[in-house]
Amino acid sequence: MKCDESTRSDPFLHKNLSTWYHFTAQKAVMVQKGATSGAILLRRLALASVFVAGACLVHVGAGDFATFALIAAAVGCGWAGSAWRHDWKLWRLSQRLEVISGEGQKIGIAERLAENAKGLEQALATIERRLIERHGVSGLPTREPLLEQMEQDGSGVLGTFALDDFERLAGFDPDLAERVLLEIVARIVRMIPVERLIAHVDQGHFAIWYGNDIDPLLARSEIDAIAYALGGRLKIDQREILPSIATRCAALVDGITPQLLLTRTLASFALEDMQDTHELSDQAIAQVQQRYAIEQDLRSAIHRNEFQLHFQPLIDAHWQCVTGAEALIRWHHPERGSVPPSLFIPIVEAAGLAEQVGMWVLNAAARQASEWEGRAAGPLRIAINVSANQLHDAKFAEFLSRTLHNHSLDPACLEIELTEGVASADDADLARLFAKIRALGVKIAIDDFGTGYSSFSTLRQLAFDKIKIDREFVTDVHLCPQSQAICHSIIALGRGLDIRVLAEGVETAEEYRWLSQNGCRHFQGYYFSRPLSANDFLSFINDRAGLAAMLELTADIPQIERITS
Repeated sequence: MKCDESTRSDPFLHKNLSTWYHFTAQKAVMVQKGATSGAILLRRLALASVFVAGACLVHVGAGDFATFALIAAAVGCGWAGSAWRHDWKLWRLSQRLEVISGEGQKIGIAERLAENAKGLEQALATIERRLIERHGVSGLPTREPLLEQMEQDGSGVLGTFALDDFERLAGFDPDLAERVLLEIVARIVRMIPVERLIAHVDQGHFAIWYGNDIDPLLARSEIDAIAYALGGRLKIDQREILPSIATRCAALVDGITPQLLLTRTLASFALEDMQDTHELSDQAIAQVQQRYAIEQDLRSAIHRNEFQLHFQPLIDAHWQCVTGAEALIRWHHPERGSVPPSLFIPIVEAAGLAEQVGMWVLNAAARQASEWEGRAAGPLRIAINVSANQLHDAKFAEFLSRTLHNHSLDPACLEIELTEGVASADDADLARLFAKIRALGVKIAIDDFGTGYSSFSTLRQLAFDKIKIDREFVTDVHLCPQSQAICHSIIALGRGLDIRVLAEGVETAEEYRWLSQNGCRHFQGYYFSRPLSANDFLSFINDRAGLAAMLELTADIPQIERITS
């Protein structure tokens, strides 16, 4: 008997069927022999009877006939019995082979069923795993297949896209957010080749993997093109939506795992200082790490007494004296040394530390102003920058009052400075706060005036005590007609509203001369002095002769090299 092709393709089944064919053939032969053994026995008995009868006929008449007949009968019966025993053994052997054949067939079937069941379980587990690794909304693979492919390739480029508005949109209209998400997915799928792996790695984040067989420049060009196309308008139920898409492009290189690369890439979307970053390079990551380390150090700086105040003099050119100072925070780190304010101040604001640090500055400035009372030739007013976060604290006025009381400080010796954007906010709570501050006797100034959108009504209603012209308009004012026009307007505005006008950022004699000749009386800047320590500040205000020389308006005033850019 022969096996068909399907049987040959399965060695296990082929082996069991061959064994079954062999046993069956033997069994058939044995059964056939067993079935005919009765007829053979009868024939053999008949032959034995013929043999005995013939022998008796030959010896008829002999004296020992009876004895010979018995001998002949015994020989015939022995021969017949021997034949019968042989057939019996064959029959028993056939029965044994049948049992063995049946048991082997049963064992083969059981093993085959067990093998098939195991294969079926494995197939179901694979299907289940693939279903789990598909995103429930988009139907795209999740991050697990992506990481497996990245691990397998070893190197390549990962392009990641974020739908910036997804979480905000999902907050008030989840159905619309899901439809927008599906439209974005459909756009991506239409734009990339079928063989390209795209994964849905987070709520509103997608990643495309470009393996080591794809030119990195080509991958980056494709990522830019996809990002541009995804930003196109969507129309859903007669409603037009303009998606905001952010992208990242990162290379998988030696020394970094796929999981770490993907984690860093997704985390970068949440970092404010990387909002405009497209290429996720080692340099960008190093900057983020440095920023985080500085933030951690800042959280402990107050308790470690690492902050200190420096004071930049405020000059009254009419009376040729120092009327006060702007308190400027400085940070001396035990390992980093002096950290520039331009580096740590943005981190203070972004990390939510502005209120805590601002309170420290206010308390330290009040304490220093209290110490200066009686030591200086005249009253000094310290100006302090106050952040928007501090102003929106309902207890700010209470804290300000408590600070003045704790240091026994005359409220007229303190002035808070607000940026123009904060000061011009149309906020009823802010207006009430200003009224409370004024009731305490503390002065209020607008810093960086001219860079925001202050309205005349705001200046009139809130009645600020001082306006500071931003250094943007002060720099090279003697050479720039546009800056001259702006400064003219601000000086005239202050005179009309009876508000003091101070020019900050004065760094050259020419700038000071032009501003003074055009009606400005109050100044601050490196032309007069850098920010000074408390002791050096006292020495400066007592050097009236040196100050008078700087304020002298003569044509031969020496040119001072600009210190800042």
